[in-house]
Amino acid sequence: MKKVIDFLKKELMLTVAVLAAAVSLFISPPNADLLKSIDWRTLVTLFMMLTVLEGFKKENIFRPILKVAEKIGGIVGLSFFLVFGVFFSSMFVTNDVSLIIFVPLTIILFRSGGKEKYILPVITMENIAAIRGSLLLPFGSPQNLFLYGKSGVSAGLFILHMSPLWVSSAILLSIFILVLYRKNTKEKIEWQGNVTEAWNPKRKRKRQRLVYLCLFVMILLTILTRTQYYLGVAAVVLCTVLVFDRQILIKTDYVLILTFFCFFVFSSSIAANGQISSFLTSSVGNREYVWGILLSQLISNVPASIVLYPFTKNLAALLYGVDTAGLCSLIGSLASVINYRIYVREYPKNGMKFIKTFTLISLAFFIIVAVPGFLISKYWTF
Repeated sequence: MKKVIDFLKKELMLTVAVLAAAVSLFISPPNADLLKSIDWRTLVTLFMMLTVLEGFKKENIFRPILKVAEKIGGIVGLSFFLVFGVFFSSMFVTNDVSLIIFVPLTIILFRSGGKEKYILPVITMENIAAIRGSLLLPFGSPQNLFLYGKSGVSAGLFILHMSPLWVSSAILLSIFILVLYRKNTKEKIEWQGNVTEAWNPKRKRKRQRLVYLCLFVMILLTILTRTQYYLGVAAVVLCTVLVFDRQILIKTDYVLILTFFCFFVFSSSIAANGQISSFLTSSVGNREYVWGILLSQLISNVPASIVLYPFTKNLAALLYGVDTAGLCSLIGSLASVINYRIYVREYPKNGMKFIKTFTLISLAFFIIVAVPGFLISKYWTF
């Protein structure tokens, strides 16, 4: 029992999801319609994506990034490389995975270069980059994956709607980096020892790397085409992993999948209750942007997307809201929580320092982008 309690304390978001699902079942008793209303497609797609990305990490597919970073001599150039490495990679490997790749790398590099004082502001900007970079593509984040699947719009139209936020965020991030180093833009970084020794040992399994890359492309095509044969694709992924690297299945983030499932149960149960559904329909409709931001501060942006979707009139506004919500506070995005956990593992006594730095920089970014995002959400709809 103690192990269960400790696990639930560690996985706070899952705990909230389980409690929410349990309470909702008293509001609307479970039935066959409840199971049908759960978005099994998103859950299956999430399983495929998370499993293959674990393979990416195990096979060190992103290890060449470290070798490139070692060749950069200026602190400004290195920060641009790392922050925009997150910004662009998050579009393809999801925002949380891009942070899992780049934040430990950033800590290693800045330690080796004797620039630890810059670690917190840089990984905070990487957090912003993960949130804002991933919003461009349908599979950049779990909430994008879910809402794109529900929207019915083409991938091209989706990207068109998200591109103003994406481009403006890239420009603003560049300004933030230059402001950080405004006193000495030509500051150099001197490497102390071999940086690559601090990274995972290089693996020489080219066959596994090729397999994971092929599976990744197949999953992306499944998402973009919205094929009805997604269960068949999932079966291919599962069988392939069982043959080539079955241990990866142990490392798949089942906590995130279970969290999604519980919030799907919560959302479906709430929607099935006439009075609550009527209230949320009248309250959320045409206010999706604000509701997405505010509710995300309580339960994070991924579950907020699931809960608010059934009552949404303008899906684009909800998407803009939940993709902006992660800039308000640490709880606003699961990616931010992951970033915090990575940093505190290396600096256990600096938890409050992280929160202060994160809140200051991220909230400043939010204040600048919040109003333009709201205005765009009123102009572009789907």
